[in-house]
Amino acid sequence: MLVQMHWLKDYVDVPWSAYELAERLTASGSEVERIQRFGADVSGVVAGRIQDVRKHPHADKLVVCDVNIGDRMITVVTGAPNVAVGQVVPVALPGASLVGFDKPLEAGEIRGVESYGMLCAEDELGVGEDHEGIMILPDDTPVGSDLTQLMQLGDAVIEFEIYPNRPDCLSIIGIAREVAALTQGELRIPQPAIAEVGAPADQIAKVIVEAPDLCPRYCARVIRDVKIGPSPLWMQQRLRAAGMRPINNVVDITNYVMLELGQPLHAFDLSLLREQTIIVRRARDGECMRTLDGEERRLDPDMLVIADKEQPVAIAGVMGGENSEITPNTVDLLLESACFDPITVRKTSRRLGLRTEASARFEKGLDPHLPLLAANRAAELLARFCAGKVAPGVIDVHQELPQQRVITIRPERVNQLLGTQLAVDEMIQCLESLGCRVEATESSEAGLSVAVPHHRRDIEREVDLIEEVGRIYGFDNIPATLPQGTATRGGESRESLLVAKVRNACVAAGLHETITYSFTSPRHFDLMRFPADDARRRAINLANPLSPELSVMRTTLLPNLIDGVSRNVTHQVMNVHLFEIGAIFIPKQWPITEQPEERRTLGVALLGTVPQAQGLNAQVCDFFTLKGILEQVGRALNLQFRVEHGNHPSLHPGRTGAIWLEQKEVGVLGEVHPLVMEAYDLPGRAYLMELDLDAVLPAAGKQPVYESLPKYPASTRDLALLVPLNVSAAEVEEQMRKHAGDYLESMELFDVYQGKQVPAGFRSLAYSLTYRAGDRTLTDAEINSSIKLIAEALAAQQIQLRR
Repeated sequence: MLVQMHWLKDYVDVPWSAYELAERLTASGSEVERIQRFGADVSGVVAGRIQDVRKHPHADKLVVCDVNIGDRMITVVTGAPNVAVGQVVPVALPGASLVGFDKPLEAGEIRGVESYGMLCAEDELGVGEDHEGIMILPDDTPVGSDLTQLMQLGDAVIEFEIYPNRPDCLSIIGIAREVAALTQGELRIPQPAIAEVGAPADQIAKVIVEAPDLCPRYCARVIRDVKIGPSPLWMQQRLRAAGMRPINNVVDITNYVMLELGQPLHAFDLSLLREQTIIVRRARDGECMRTLDGEERRLDPDMLVIADKEQPVAIAGVMGGENSEITPNTVDLLLESACFDPITVRKTSRRLGLRTEASARFEKGLDPHLPLLAANRAAELLARFCAGKVAPGVIDVHQELPQQRVITIRPERVNQLLGTQLAVDEMIQCLESLGCRVEATESSEAGLSVAVPHHRRDIEREVDLIEEVGRIYGFDNIPATLPQGTATRGGESRESLLVAKVRNACVAAGLHETITYSFTSPRHFDLMRFPADDARRRAINLANPLSPELSVMRTTLLPNLIDGVSRNVTHQVMNVHLFEIGAIFIPKQWPITEQPEERRTLGVALLGTVPQAQGLNAQVCDFFTLKGILEQVGRALNLQFRVEHGNHPSLHPGRTGAIWLEQKEVGVLGEVHPLVMEAYDLPGRAYLMELDLDAVLPAAGKQPVYESLPKYPASTRDLALLVPLNVSAAEVEEQMRKHAGDYLESMELFDVYQGKQVPAGFRSLAYSLTYRAGDRTLTDAEINSSIKLIAEALAAQQIQLRR
C-alpha cells in the first residue's frame, strides 16, 4: 500500500516527518517497507501550452513547437510523436534538473534550430515509466505554473506491508485512522454532499442478486450526462504516487475512492447494459467473456459474475468486461459498490491467474457497511469533475447487515497480559482513539463494554482488544521483565534428531543435499519406465500448477533426483553425488477423497567417481558405493540393513537390491536401467537409492550397548565359499552366524568372484571371520570346531568350501 504524505494530511494532522511517522507506525504494527520520493530532484519545469507545431527544416523525425509558458513564448525542438497544438505539457527550461540527466538542461541548437527547453515525458519527471511520448497535462492546468509544486514532486510516498487481517488499512483513510490513534488527533472522513436531480435511480436501472450468499450487499448509483475527459492534475498525481495509471475522469474517480476508502468500485456504461439490468449470479458452465485487459476468460459455476439480461459484464471482485467499459462516448453510467465473498474472489482470481487491486482487497474481507459511503463519495466526485447528474436514491440490495460487535474487557486482565500498570482511563483513551465506544458494564465495576467499529473485523475477542491497547500505548513503553510461570524446555523431536543423523551421515559420505519441488511432471513416469498399472502413476493432480512440469504431487523421489543429475550433466558436471530428504505423497485410495499419506523418504543419486570424502581417488561409483552409503546411514541410526536381490522398473534388472529391515522391505537401490539413462541423456552408469524413513525411524535410535576393550587377542579365519547364484549373501551370512557359536565376533565379505575357476551356476564369496573370547585366548581346536559346524550347515544348502 503506497501512501502519499500530502494526501494523508487531508484526513489527519501529521506532526512528524515521513521517517518519524514510518518508525511510529511500524512500532504500532503497520510495517513500513520503504519511503520513496518521486521526482525529488526535479526543478525548473513549468506548464506550457503548445501554440504551433511545424516540421523541422533539416530533420524528418523532429518538429519545432512554439510554446506559451505564461510570461513569454519559447521555441522547443522535440521528437515526441504525440505533440499537437493546444496541448498543455511539462516544459523543462534551461537550468532545469530532470530524472536521468547528469547535469542541468541547457539551451542549444538542434540540427540548425535553437531550442530553449524540452518537452518532458513521465519518466523524466519521475512520476511514471512512460517514455513513448510527452506527458499531456489537463487542459485547465495554469500555464506557466511551477509543476514541482503543482504535482507535489518530491513528496514522500510511504510503502506499507499490510497484513491479511487488516484490510481496513488498504486505504489512505485506514492509515489515517492509525495515525489519529497515535497522535490522539481528529480524523477527517469525507462526508459526501450530493445534489440529486432527475428520475430516481430505481426507475432507470434494476439490480437482481441471485447469489446472496456470495454477494451480501450490492449498491448501485446512476449518474447521467457525464463528460469523459482527463481527471484533475492533482488526482492524476495522487494515483501515480499510489502506483496506478490515470485513464480518464470516470475510471480515475473509481480508483481514487478505492484508494481513499478501501472499497473497490466499478463503473458500467449504462447504455451497454441490456435492459439496464444488473444480475449478480454464478457463472454458467463454459461461459466466456473478454475482460478489460483484452483476454478471453473461460468461467465456471464456482465463479461469481455481474451480468445483464444476456451476458456477463464483469467478474465480480476481479475485473470488468470490455462489453460494458467506459469509453469517450459514454454518457450515462451505473456505479457499482458491492461486497463479495472473499473466498470466492480469491479462488476466482487464482484460477484465472488474474490479480487486481480490487481482488487484493475483496479477498481479505471488506466491511459490508462501506459500499454505501463509497458509492456516495464517488457520485459526489463524478458530479464535480465529470459534470454528471446524480439520479436520486441508491439501489441497495443487501441481506441483514452485521451488528456492531460488543466485547467485554477486564482491566486487570489487560495489565496481566501486557505486564503494565495502566489506569482504566488510559485503556479507554487507547480504545476510543481507534473508534471504539467504551462503557462500564453493569455486572462488574472493573469491566468495560467495548463496541468495536464495523471496519475492524479482525477484533473478535478480549485478547484482540488487549493487543490494541498495547499497540496504541506502545510496546516499546512496556517495561522489560522476566517471564513468569512454569517454563517448558524446548528441544527437537526424536524424529527430527534422527533425520539430522541421516543427513549428517550422507554429508559425511560426500553427498550434496538437494531440495527439489514436491511437484513433478507425469512425463517422468514414462521416462522412468513405470508400468501402466504402477501405483506410482497414481499421482495427485494440482488444480492450479505453477507449470506443466510441476503439475502432480510426487510419489517417489527418484525422478527428481535423476533429473537433477541430468541437469548437472548439461552444465558439464560429470561427477554428481546428490541426496534429498523429503516427502512423497501416496493417495490412500483412488479416486482421491481424502488427504494423501505423506511419507518421509531419503533419496540418493550417484554419477561418475566415488565422492572424495570416501578417500578412493578416481574410483568409479558402482553398486557397492551405494551400498556403503546405506551402511553409513544404518550405523548412524544403529540399525542393520539387509540387501537382497530386488526389482524396480527404473533400475538394471541384474543390479538391483531390495533393502530390508528385519522382516520388512523399506527401500531399493541399484544401477539405473540403460533405457532410463538414455531417456535422461546420462553419459555413464548412474545409481539410485530410495529409503522409506517413516518405516525405518521407529526402529532407529536404540541406545548403544557399552562394551569394554578386549583383554585377549582375536583370531581370524578366511573362508572361500562356492555359492549357488540363487542363494543371496544375506542367506549365507545368516547360516554362518547361526552355527558359528558364541565366539564369532564379526564377519566381513571381502571378495566376490565369478570366472574360469568357478563352476557354472556358482559364484565365489570370500569372508573373513573374527573369533574372540572374553575370558581367555581361544585355541585352534575351538576355532576349527566352529568352522566345521559352519561347513556342515552350508553343505546342506549346496554351499561348498573352496580348497
